[in-house]
Amino acid sequence: MSVTAESAAPTLVVNGIRIDLVERGAGRPLLFLHAENGIEPALDAIDALAEGVRVFAPTHPGYGRSELPKGMRTIDDLSYFYLDMLDQLDLRDLTMVGVSLGAWIAAEIAVKSSARFSKLVMANSVGIKVGDRETRDIVDVFALTEKEFIDIAYYDPARGTRDYKALPDAEVLAAARAREATARFAWNPYFHNPRLKSRLHRIRIPTLFLWGAHDRMLSEAYGRAYCEMIPGARFELIERTGHFPDHEQPKVFAEKVLAFAGGK
Repeated sequence: MSVTAESAAPTLVVNGIRIDLVERGAGRPLLFLHAENGIEPALDAIDALAEGVRVFAPTHPGYGRSELPKGMRTIDDLSYFYLDMLDQLDLRDLTMVGVSLGAWIAAEIAVKSSARFSKLVMANSVGIKVGDRETRDIVDVFALTEKEFIDIAYYDPARGTRDYKALPDAEVLAAARAREATARFAWNPYFHNPRLKSRLHRIRIPTLFLWGAHDRMLSEAYGRAYCEMIPGARFELIERTGHFPDHEQPKVFAEKVLAFAGGK
């Protein structure tokens, strides 16, 4: 393991793969798995979570500055990578929190093993097919312009709008890598694993589904159907946010996660 000071962009090496890892706060551990838009938009939520717990927030392989090995192509691959990471760090009694693609990764981890976890939070999760083969559950984001995507994914489009000409080169590169990595992991099958739905019954830890009420990339009906496939899972709406509640309502998001993590 190789970890530098937080001010120097902490890194962690797992099975020879270097990733960035944000670690903040103190107390019981919480693993935060970011959405397909990358780690930067989630930082306010990570800071808010760190007021109550010790947050471990890795940048997925292929995103940001994290390395991506040639053979890593699926969300399933990412789930095993994170299981190895948790073994290496020997973290226990974790609350695992994921948003969108990160929640999909969290579900894939939890159906394999929940030995290190006490609770699971999934926000606006993708990962399964709810409708029949002729019904599109998830809007084809790769067929949209940037503006079209922001308009359906955000309650307040200004929260997702970025002036790439004014951004530092590193942030522009991170945005490009996020889009490329998302296509790599989620293009085919499109944003789901056909096998995951039949495995969700294996999630045997308390689970909270958080849902941005104004998400138009996914429907509330999709989220509720997903939630019902996990035994005992609870569903809660977050108002005034779309597909990325950690980005648009970071304080409310963190309050709900911390209340659930601290409850019996």
